[in-house]
Amino acid sequence: MSKPSLQLRDIQKTFEQGSGATVDVLRGVDLDLAPGESLAVLGPSGSGKSTLLHIVGTLERPTSGTMQLGEVEPFSLDDDDLARFRNRTVGFVFQDHHLLPQYSVLENVLVPTFAFGDSEAGPDRARQLLDRVGLSHRLDHRPAELSGGERQRVAVARSLIQGPSLLLCDEPTGSLDQATADAVADLLVEMHEAEETILVVVTHSLALAQRFGRRVELRDGVSREV
Repeated sequence: MSKPSLQLRDIQKTFEQGSGATVDVLRGVDLDLAPGESLAVLGPSGSGKSTLLHIVGTLERPTSGTMQLGEVEPFSLDDDDLARFRNRTVGFVFQDHHLLPQYSVLENVLVPTFAFGDSEAGPDRARQLLDRVGLSHRLDHRPAELSGGERQRVAVARSLIQGPSLLLCDEPTGSLDQATADAVADLLVEMHEAEETILVVVTHSLALAQRFGRRVELRDGVSREV
């Protein structure tokens, strides 16, 4: 079964400040991405990169505008259905791996499958992903026993456990040394291509951005292809 395309139309996001003033972070972002496409989102600090990523990942609702993934309009769903949609459809990789320190590598990868109790993914899928990211010898280790690069590889495997359509990464190499960052970037591209996801990566790194098929820059709340 083919994966769906992503469409954003006139996405706007306004935040209210304590004084009653408002800040327009996104002023009308349009975007179309097909399965297998990859996109780097660039821009200065405060330009709305992470806000856009959070909207695409349905962690945050836009003030106005529409998002559609295939036939689904996520923001028309109620909160419970939206949480289920996010769990099944979106994989996240953040700058900090956010692994649970009390769980093993294998258990950390399986965490998203526990949310609703009806996931088709299980330990076999987790072991396969961990083998593909080069950590089949680390299944029973705890995060504290891993290097920074290994932890981020676990995070990549976890992001893919549910077979998501969207793989979203927020500065995924920002806390790594250059050699480890290059290895994680290689892994992201490899796994994205193998899983045929739509990959969106927020980054300050021009070198990382060059690894992806398309690039957009956010400035003054609007996006332009670069």
